[in-house]
Amino acid sequence: MDFEPTYTKEQEEFRREVIEWLGQNVPSNLEHPPDPVDLTYEQYKMRRELGRRLGAKGWLWPTAPTEYGGGGLSLDHSVVIEEEMDSYGLTVPPYYDSGGRLGGPSILVWGSEEQKRHFLPMIFRGEIRTWQLLTEPEAGSDLANVQSTAISDGDDYVINGQKVYIGSSYGCDYMWSVLRTDTEAPRHQNLGWFMIPADLPGISIVPMELLIGGGESGAGSGTKNTIFFDNVRISKFHLVGGHNQGWKVATTHLELEHGSGGRISRNWLVDRLFDHCRGTQRRGQPLSKDQDVRDHLVDVYINAEILRLFNLRNYWMRHSGASMTYEGPQSSYVRKMSGLQMTNTVLNLLGPAALTMDAQWGAADGHVEAHQRSGIVAVHPGGTADIQKVIMARRIGIGREVKEKAGALA
Repeated sequence: MDFEPTYTKEQEEFRREVIEWLGQNVPSNLEHPPDPVDLTYEQYKMRRELGRRLGAKGWLWPTAPTEYGGGGLSLDHSVVIEEEMDSYGLTVPPYYDSGGRLGGPSILVWGSEEQKRHFLPMIFRGEIRTWQLLTEPEAGSDLANVQSTAISDGDDYVINGQKVYIGSSYGCDYMWSVLRTDTEAPRHQNLGWFMIPADLPGISIVPMELLIGGGESGAGSGTKNTIFFDNVRISKFHLVGGHNQGWKVATTHLELEHGSGGRISRNWLVDRLFDHCRGTQRRGQPLSKDQDVRDHLVDVYINAEILRLFNLRNYWMRHSGASMTYEGPQSSYVRKMSGLQMTNTVLNLLGPAALTMDAQWGAADGHVEAHQRSGIVAVHPGGTADIQKVIMARRIGIGREVKEKAGALA
């Protein structure tokens, strides 16, 4: 059975338009460093400019409403754009940005009309980049336990606290965050969801030294940061969803972050691994001629295809408005565990060559070594593997009389 999508004549004509446009607008000197930390500022600026051009065409967020800066296009057109971007090794957007996939949809569902018209065009056209500020030293998997506060003071809120494992290299324009707005109210009824300009007085950004930059699916983020808020004053216009209503807003972006958004992409490391095994000699013949090696490579390919099809299914369900339950955390769990399994398989196949970026002894120009680190790190962001299983159990009715519902999506 063929699970690949088919396209009409009109859609294939649109594909040719996209191919021609990308050929004219994707820089020929775009680089893909194995570790996102090594992405230069010049390369980052190229990606941002490409994002702005995509936004001007309505192709950065193709299915978002036109009145808020999106393309207003169909699911099929969106798939074509994502597929052709993937052929360049690029995601949509072509840089790390949590606004379009997560923050923007949350504002679209829960924001006032004034907030939608103010924030969404900037996000959907690629004019700004946003970071999500969720994790704290005492709140990660248990997000509702955030300790950072936003206390009402007249027409403003005053923010104090700390967030960790945040963002990317080269800064952002806005930060969106879940903060405690009531120190006395019960859990889930004491939070606020804020869009915070990144240049407000009292915000400090301190880079973190970690095993690898990023680790999330999609565009690698680069350097992660610790964010400190010291009496940061922000107007109440930046509170989305209402006072003490932040948890309901968070359910939307958590639903997407847990995998319900899907993706249209391939695991390019699989191709690089295959090429390395074809071109590397062991005992006088290519590695790919060894039966044990081939068996392991087939396992890698099968797992990558399973994940790709899960992501394709979720992408279709999310953008067609189909009802979703367990599908997001299911694909997220598979992504995390298959990535970790792949690191073990590759290490067994290549030995020390999988653990070095050395030009002579390393594999696939350092991409294999970087994956050895990112495969470990990726188990944690966006909800750990264990958390994905907890959500799946709740959604399919294991241990609960009433099945948990998915977060609201636009």
